[in-house]
Amino acid sequence: MDVSWEEFGWERLGDGVGRRRLPVWDATAGLIAGESSLLLYDTGATLREGAELRAQAEALFGRRVTHIALSHPHFDHVLGTAAFSGAEVYGAVGIERALVREALRDDAARQGVSAEDAAEAADLLVHPHHAVCGEWTLDLGGRQVLLANVGPGHSGHDLAVLVPASGDSPEIVFCGDLVEESGEPQAGSDAVTSRWPAALDRLLSLGGEDAVYVPGHGAAVDAAFVRTQRDQLAVRFGVL
Repeated sequence: MDVSWEEFGWERLGDGVGRRRLPVWDATAGLIAGESSLLLYDTGATLREGAELRAQAEALFGRRVTHIALSHPHFDHVLGTAAFSGAEVYGAVGIERALVREALRDDAARQGVSAEDAAEAADLLVHPHHAVCGEWTLDLGGRQVLLANVGPGHSGHDLAVLVPASGDSPEIVFCGDLVEESGEPQAGSDAVTSRWPAALDRLLSLGGEDAVYVPGHGAAVDAAFVRTQRDQLAVRFGVL
C-alpha cells in the first residue's frame, strides 16, 4: 500500500497513512487508505486547498476520497470540504451548530484568506452527514479506524481518529488542535478549558505509550509530549 508520499509534499506515517502540513497556518490534513476507501482528516482552509488535497489523494491511490472526518469547526480545518463531492462527512455530535457560514467567512478573512475565497467556501459549507457521539468504527476495506469524540477541549466539538497498528506501522492518533507542536495551544472563545486536560488523557488512553500523535499544527510527537502539554494546560487553566 506504500506510495510516493513525498512526491506530493506529504509525510508518510505508516503503511497507507500520511499527512500533509498545509501552508500558511501549518494545519494538518491526514489521509488513511483501506483497500476500498480513503478517509481524509480535515480539508483545509479554502476550496482551493480542498481541491488540491482531493487531486493529490486521487494521484496517490488512484481513487476518490470516500470519507471525511472533521477534527473541529474552525475555518482552517473545514472550509475545503465542498471540494469532495460524494464523500461521507463525520463530525463530533453538535458540530453543525458551530459551523456558521458568516462566522467562518469572517474568521477566515480576518486570518488572511481573501474575501472572495472565504465567501465562496462559506457559501458552499458542508455540514457533517454523521454525528459521532462516543466512538464510531469505520471499515475502509481491510482496515478499520476509530473516530473518537474526545472533547470538548480546544473547541466544543473535538474529534480524533485512531489508526490501529498494522505490520511495521505503529498506532497513529490524529489529534486535531487538542495538541499543537508548532506553538502554544490556542484557546479561542469556544474552547472548553476546564475539560481540555481530560481530552488529552483520553487521547493517551486511545493511543498508548508507543503511538505516534499527529497534532493539528506542527510535527508529529510522542506520548511524552502529549502528557507534558496536558500538564501545562492543567496549570494554565487551573484544572486540578
